[in-house]
Amino acid sequence: MTEAASPAGRRQPWTGGRGWFAIALWKRVLGALLCGVAVGILWPSAAPHVSFLGDIFVRLIRMLVAPIVLVTIAAGVVSLADPKRLGSLGLRTLLLFASTTLVAVAIGMMVALLMRPGMGADLGAATPEPLGPARPVAEQLIAIVPLNIVEALAKGDMLALIFVAILLGAGTIAAGEAGQPFARLLQSASTVLLHIVRIVMEATPFGVFALIANAVAANGVAIFATVGWLALCVLIGSAIQAGIVHSLLIRIGARLPVAPFFRGIVDALAVAFATASSSATLPVAMRVAADNLGIARPLLSTVLPIGASIGKDGTAMYVGLLSLFSLQALGHSLHGADYAIILLTATLAAFGTAPVPSASLFMLAAVLAAVGVDAAQTALIVGLVLPFDRLLDMTRTVPSATANLGVATTIARWEGAIDVERYLSRPEA
Repeated sequence: MTEAASPAGRRQPWTGGRGWFAIALWKRVLGALLCGVAVGILWPSAAPHVSFLGDIFVRLIRMLVAPIVLVTIAAGVVSLADPKRLGSLGLRTLLLFASTTLVAVAIGMMVALLMRPGMGADLGAATPEPLGPARPVAEQLIAIVPLNIVEALAKGDMLALIFVAILLGAGTIAAGEAGQPFARLLQSASTVLLHIVRIVMEATPFGVFALIANAVAANGVAIFATVGWLALCVLIGSAIQAGIVHSLLIRIGARLPVAPFFRGIVDALAVAFATASSSATLPVAMRVAADNLGIARPLLSTVLPIGASIGKDGTAMYVGLLSLFSLQALGHSLHGADYAIILLTATLAAFGTAPVPSASLFMLAAVLAAVGVDAAQTALIVGLVLPFDRLLDMTRTVPSATANLGVATTIARWEGAIDVERYLSRPEA
């Protein structure tokens, strides 16, 4: 082992990479983020040369998502064991996510009404983006039941995987003693996957550096001048949803102090911001929920994967905000009933949005069509926003991550499945 001289003249072992790993992950991620911004602004030509690091990081994360959803939900259902408790847990989870999503849409709409970001927006330079047809609600419901489990895994169809995982867990419970070997296999596989997550998370600073450098180099800071009010509204709406609504959920719903919650989920928020994907954030969210928030694994293994698919408060806020921005920019007048229609359709659209970057833009057609906006006009709005949507998407993914972890914490508190002492303690550096 290489050694270095100490001030006293004695040779000390060289710590090598241990100094790097001794720094808290969120601090390493923050440093990488700032370096990425600096490179994107000061040396944008270098950003494409490091883009492969970001691509590898995102691929590593997404590689884990489908197996984690299938295995951990099934293992979580088996661990809960009591079908009555599972039904109660599922109902509470869905109601909480539905409530926060509805509030998020309302916040997005209120911010748009107060700040009016679409008034005077120049659509002349926008290039229409082709949109696929809006997917009917009945078709979305049918697609929850997959024709082929392997195909659902390959495509990463989250709702189908959740359905299969719940059936798998329920079948294991129903099998009784004969199902115990498979139950142990599920628990073992879940533990192995979460340890793989810990290994992959060490690559986060490098992935964040590359992703941020490329986003800033491609869009630049001046790009926000095009629709600067919209960018500001996204930031304000995200801050209100995460900082006020979710804080109240923790303080009143879970009866826990708010500061330890946000302190414990910093790593997950950093990954959410960097990847702009609720799905990609899931592995690290599960880690911080167990290690920092003290949530029992059976519960977090059930609630968090469900939340990654339907708990997208940032998307909901943005769809509500962007809907009114679009109507303001296009000069459409609204009546009382139109606001209720947007509130309802945007909430449903948020539930059906894929947990991948910029997916919410393509749910806009369903919302605007409900109030009489045709596809050509919607495509014009998408063409205006899409070039710099990545940075906005990064911002609004943060409240989606806080929603998922906030609901999981609240449900865990209600179910007595949280270690309050661990929740209150500071995360290990």
